Amino acid sequence: MESYEEHGAPEPGALSERELGVLALERESWAGPGAKERAVRERLGITPTRYYQLLNALLDDRRALEHDPVTVNRLRRLRDARRARR
Repeated sequence: MESYEEHGAPEPGALSERELGVLALERESWAGPGAKERAVRERLGITPTRYYQLLNALLDDRRALEHDPVTVNRLRRLRDARRARR
């Protein structure tokens, strides 16, 4: 039987390359306005709107938490704080 890795597909239950890319971008700091959005388009090939949709879904994904607990927990705290201000 062929493995998923032979075809470049993620293993079942593994984060996709795009999901890993989203988390990687969130670990970086950004110099000025527009730099992050430009990186999203160039590195991931998606719009910033789609990026934030994916990111929000990742914050509730246990696989993302297991992969990068520091980043996911930091972003969850920020999201919860924004919700509490509303």
